[in-house]
Amino acid sequence: MRYCSLQSKISNNTEANSKMTSIKKENFCEHDVKKLENICQQNYSKISVEVSAKHVNLPQTGSMYNWEAESKDPVLDTEPVKETQSGDLFKNANIDQIHKTGKQVQRGCEESSDNCTQRKSSSGRSLKMGNTKLSSKDTETDGQVSSCNSQKLKTCDSVCLTGEQEGDVVPESPLSDAGCDTCISDLGGPGKLSKCQSSSGDSPAFEKESEPESPMDVDNSKNSCHGSEADEETSPFLDDREEINMSKSINKSFRIQYGDAELESRKSRFSAKGCDSFEEIDNSVKEDGLHTKSPGICPAPSSELKGAKQSVKRDSKITSHFMRIPKVEEKRKEKCEFEPQRSGRKIPKYVPPLLPTNKKWFGTPIEDMRRMPVCGTRLPHLRPSANHTVTVRVDLLREGEVPKPFPTHYKDLWDNKHVKMPCSEQNFYPVEDENGDRTAGSRWELIQTALLNKFTCSHDLKEAILRYNIAYSKKWDFTALNDFCEKVLEDAEAQHLFQSILPDMVKLALCLPSICTQPIPLLKQKMNHSITMSQEQIASFLANAFFCTFPRRNAKMKSEYSSYPDINFNRLFEGRSPRKPEKLKTLFCYFRRVTEKKPTGLVTFTRQCLQEFPDWERSQKKLSRLHVTYEGTIESNGQGMLQVDFANRFVGGGVTGAGLVQEEIRFLINPELIVSRLITEVLDHNECLIITGTEQYSEYTGYAETYRWARSHEDKTPRDEWQRRYTEIVAIDAFHFRRFLDQFGPEKIRRELNKAYCGFFRPNVPPQHLSAIATGNWGCGAFGGDSRLKALIQILAAAEAGRDVVYFTFGDVELMRDIYSMHTFLCEKGQTIGDIYRLLLRYYNEECKNCSTSGPDVKLYSFIYNTIESYADSTDDDEEKELCFDD
Repeated sequence: MRYCSLQSKISNNTEANSKMTSIKKENFCEHDVKKLENICQQNYSKISVEVSAKHVNLPQTGSMYNWEAESKDPVLDTEPVKETQSGDLFKNANIDQIHKTGKQVQRGCEESSDNCTQRKSSSGRSLKMGNTKLSSKDTETDGQVSSCNSQKLKTCDSVCLTGEQEGDVVPESPLSDAGCDTCISDLGGPGKLSKCQSSSGDSPAFEKESEPESPMDVDNSKNSCHGSEADEETSPFLDDREEINMSKSINKSFRIQYGDAELESRKSRFSAKGCDSFEEIDNSVKEDGLHTKSPGICPAPSSELKGAKQSVKRDSKITSHFMRIPKVEEKRKEKCEFEPQRSGRKIPKYVPPLLPTNKKWFGTPIEDMRRMPVCGTRLPHLRPSANHTVTVRVDLLREGEVPKPFPTHYKDLWDNKHVKMPCSEQNFYPVEDENGDRTAGSRWELIQTALLNKFTCSHDLKEAILRYNIAYSKKWDFTALNDFCEKVLEDAEAQHLFQSILPDMVKLALCLPSICTQPIPLLKQKMNHSITMSQEQIASFLANAFFCTFPRRNAKMKSEYSSYPDINFNRLFEGRSPRKPEKLKTLFCYFRRVTEKKPTGLVTFTRQCLQEFPDWERSQKKLSRLHVTYEGTIESNGQGMLQVDFANRFVGGGVTGAGLVQEEIRFLINPELIVSRLITEVLDHNECLIITGTEQYSEYTGYAETYRWARSHEDKTPRDEWQRRYTEIVAIDAFHFRRFLDQFGPEKIRRELNKAYCGFFRPNVPPQHLSAIATGNWGCGAFGGDSRLKALIQILAAAEAGRDVVYFTFGDVELMRDIYSMHTFLCEKGQTIGDIYRLLLRYYNEECKNCSTSGPDVKLYSFIYNTIESYADSTDDDEEKELCFDD
C-alpha cells in the first residue's frame, strides 16, 4: 500500500507541494519493502531529471516530480534539424533490451537500508550533474543550428566554424593558384569537413542537421521511430504499454544522470550484496557512455546554466524518450500496484556484447578490403559496339596525350534518340530581317556572335546569354551571378575572370563541333548502354551548359526533355542563396584548370537495367565482410572502391540549383559527373547509373549551408588501360517515404534491395575481382529512410552481389556500434540472406502492419536480436527434452 501511495502521488500533477514533500519524507527503505527498493531508486533518478528540466527554480531534491513534464514532448515541438542534433545524443537503438524481468528486479533489490540512504543523499548531486549535461547539450544544439551565437561557439573549441570564420581561412582563389601552399596546413587534408575538428574526425558534426534539406539525407528523429506531435496526440493511450514505457524512461534517465565514477562506487557496494541486476545496468551505462556524448560536444560553463535551462523548457531533448501521458489520471489512480512487466508483452532479453568505447571503427580493417586496381583484372581493348559508344580514336589512345575525337569531321543527328547539339544545323531560331519579317536563322551562329563579344562585367554576360534565350529574358534571374562578380570576388579576381577565364570558356564552348564530332546517344529507360568520351569533350559540354546553349532543355512541363534533369546553368545564376557563391567558386576552379591545361583521360557513363533479381526469401548466401566507421568520407577514404552516390532519380539532384548535400557536393568537386544530366533519363526502380573515370578538381569544407570551397585538388588516382581514373561511382536513388512505417512494407523492402543490388551487381565478374562498396546513410534524410534498416538492406544487397561493405556513418558513433553489433550477431548465428529477409517481413507483420502510431514500439534491431535468441532458446529446450526422452 505504501507503493500504491507513491504511484498515485507521482501520477497526480495537481498535487500541492506539501504532498510532494511527503513523498520525500516517506521512508522507502524499511525492511518490509526491500523487494521494490531498486525501482524506487530508479524513480528517484527519473524524478530528479524531470525536476531539473521543468522546475529549475525548486530546491535540488530527488523527491519532486510533475507529470505535466510528459504531457507534451518538447522534441516534437522543434524543427527536425534540431531533433537530429540533440535528440540523437540520448537515443539508444536497443534501449529496451535492458529491461529486467520481475525476478531480476527482486534479486537485485536485496540490500541494506544504509545503502539506500546513501543513494538518496546522492540524488541531489546527481541532479546537478544532470542539469549540467542537459544545459551543455542544449547550448550546443542551438549553436550548431543557428551558427550565429558567438558566445556559445566560444565555449566549445570543437564546434565547426561559421561561414565567416571559414571564409577567413581560405586564402586560395578558385580563379588562380595563389595561396594554395599556405592554406593546406590550415585546412587539413583532402576531404576534411571542418577546420576545427571534433573527435569525429573528418566527418561533419552538422551533417545530419543539414541533410533533410535535400533528397539524400539523414533524419535520425525518424530513425528513432519518433513521430510528429500530432501523431502522438491522436494515438490512443495503451495501458498495456504504460509500465513498459515508464521503465524505458527510468533506464534512460538513469544513464543520463549518473557519472561513471559514482556508478563504479555504487557497483562495488552492490556487488558485495550480490546485486546482479544493478551489475547489468552499470554495464549498460558504460556501453552507452559514448552514445550520450556526441563528438565535438563540450559542457557549457556554469555561468550559462540559467540561459540553458530556459532553453531546456522550450527545446529540451532530455525527455524525448518519455512516453506521452494523456490526461486520463483516473486510470492511474485506480492502479494500486507498480507492475514491471505485463503478461503477453515481449520483453527484450538479448543485450549485444559490450564494445570498446574508444574505437573509431569496427569490423575488418579497411586495409584488407578489396580495391581497384589491385583486385581487378586487365581490361579488354576498348572498342565501340552496339551497346557501347566510344567518341574517340581508340587506335591513337596514348597515356598523357589528349584523345583524338572520332569521327574526324562533325556528324549531326537531330532526333529523339540523341542529344540535340547546340551546333546542329537543325537548331533554328526565329530572327527578324530588315523588313521586320521573322525567319528561321541558325541559333549556333547567334550563339557565336553573342559569346564572342567582350565581357567586362556580369551584365554583359547576362545580355549575351539572353540574346539566344530571348523567350526567357523576363523569366531568368541572374542575381546570384551578379552578386558573385560584384560582391564576392576581389577586384583582381573579377578582372581575371572577365579577361582570362570566361574568354577561354567561350573558346572551349564554341569548339564543340570540332571536339564532339559524333552524335551522343541518350541513355533512355530500359537501356543497357555505355558511352565513353574524353575529358576534353566533357569540358566542352560543360562550358556550353554554363552559357545555357543546349536547345529544348529549358521548358519545364510537357516538353520532350521533361523526363531529363536540367543541364543549362540558368538556375545556378538565380536568387540570393549563400550557397550559390560557393558553388560558383567550385565550378570556376574546374573551368580554370581545364582551360589552362587540357585533360587527357576518358570517362565512361553506363546505364544498367536489370530484368531479373534474386529470390531474396530463398537466398542461402551468407553476409560478406564489413568495415564500419564514424570517421572519414566516401570520396576520401573509399578510393578504389565502388562509391555510392545517394542519388535523386534525376541524377545530380539540385546541383545546378540550390541543392548542396551528398550528391550535389560530389557533382561539384567532380564536375564531369554533371554531364550525366545531359544524357540520362530519369532512373526507374530497376536501374542505376555507373560513372567511371571522373576526376576530382576541388576540396571543400562543411555541408549544405556551411559548405565552402577550400582549394584546388590535384587528383593522383591512377588510370586504367582505357585512361580512366580508378574512380567508380554508382548513382542509386532511394524511395521517398512520406510515412515512416511505409518503408518496412514487403514491397518497399524489395524495391530498396533490388535498387541497391542493381547498383552493386556486375555481370560476369567473379567476386574476387569486385571492389568493396563505400557507402553510408543512403536515402535517410528528407527521403525518410531509417538508417539502421537502410544499412541492413545495403549489407544484404552487397552480400548477394559478392561484395564487401565499407560503411561511413558520418560522425554517428551510436549507429556505427549498432551496425557492427548487428552484423557480428547475424554472422555468429549463421544467418543467411533469406533468413534475414524473412525477419524483416516478420517485423512488418508483427510490429508495423497494425501500428496506430508514427513508429513501432519495438525497434528493428531489438526485434531481430530477440527473435533469433528466442528461437535459439526454444531449440535448446527441445534438444534437452529429446535427450531426457532418450534417457
